[in-house]
Amino acid sequence: MVFTAPFSFTLPTTIEYGAGISRRLPEFCRRLEARRILVITDPGVSGLSWHAALMEDLRGQGMAVEIFDAVEPNPKDRNAAAAGDAARAFGAEVLVALGGGSPMDCAKVAAILARQGGRPRDYEDPSRIGPSPLPILAVPTTAGTGSEVTFGAVITDTAESFKFTVKSPRIAPRFALVDPVLTLSMPPALTAATGMDALTHAVEAYTSRAAEPISDALALHAAALIARRLPRVVEKGDDLEDRAAVLTGSLLAGIAFSHSDVGAVHCIAEALGGMYDIPHGVANAVCLPGVMRHCRDAAEERYARLGAAMGAGEGAEAAVAFVEGLARRVGLPDFRSFRIPEADFPLVADKSAANGSNRNNRPPLTAGDYRAILAALNG
Repeated sequence: MVFTAPFSFTLPTTIEYGAGISRRLPEFCRRLEARRILVITDPGVSGLSWHAALMEDLRGQGMAVEIFDAVEPNPKDRNAAAAGDAARAFGAEVLVALGGGSPMDCAKVAAILARQGGRPRDYEDPSRIGPSPLPILAVPTTAGTGSEVTFGAVITDTAESFKFTVKSPRIAPRFALVDPVLTLSMPPALTAATGMDALTHAVEAYTSRAAEPISDALALHAAALIARRLPRVVEKGDDLEDRAAVLTGSLLAGIAFSHSDVGAVHCIAEALGGMYDIPHGVANAVCLPGVMRHCRDAAEERYARLGAAMGAGEGAEAAVAFVEGLARRVGLPDFRSFRIPEADFPLVADKSAANGSNRNNRPPLTAGDYRAILAALNG
């Protein structure tokens, strides 16, 4: 780290954290002077009992509420377009993004489309995003993505099987209501995958070539919280203190990577998600150990510091071995379970190398490097 290097740090989102904070949703809608609320979520969340209670909280305060729950995993351009149309038709004054990263990313793009129209990919160029997208209020239900505090959205172009990013501080949620109670209903497999996704954010933020002092501090603390508490949450999911610790780690990692960058793990995961619709968090979680092993020598000092934070022992190899063991301990599937044809590896590698975050990986990787990582993961 060169401490004379300039950096900037902006966090447009006000974070409200605490057990039960989600039940104050009507209060924060009123702060945004909104009485017509479009809730953007997915079918898994909209069927839960606490979801119905939150909707009744809003309606009980005299608010008009409509629910858009057609968001798919790896949110598609068609999801964002349909949500934008729904917001416009309903006359929504605020979007409540309720769920994991997919509803939140969908809401960020829908907020632009509701005001400006057009196609989701039109806004891959941030200069085309106007000054006033619809305000977003984010309520995360998984401890993994950190999307409640980021100002980027990753969307799948279904025509090209390609993931693109829409990024601007203007689409950051105005408020994030971060409630560990909502994560109690997560089953062990989802807890494991989203927790390892959050650890990926911390590791890649800290080892990114775009890292800066504030993102470093957040990433190291996030890695410590997640690595030490995730196994306990997977094994015993009803402990609110452990749930809260992992959720806090996810939140801090989200802030860290949005101000630094991600790296090769995300490059592979986004290629796999665009081509095969593999859930993004699962792809990150499964690929993290293999990428760390490939990049260990180029990021030795930083991996060693991560290892110390995670309680892994001394040295970069200890950090890599710890993450490999953690993935096994929490029951992650292996890469072979994705059933990716080996004949497709060169295309996956090419797409990974072309990803904009590859340049900030430590080190930047070639398509050949990515082919080697894929082969090792599949071995």
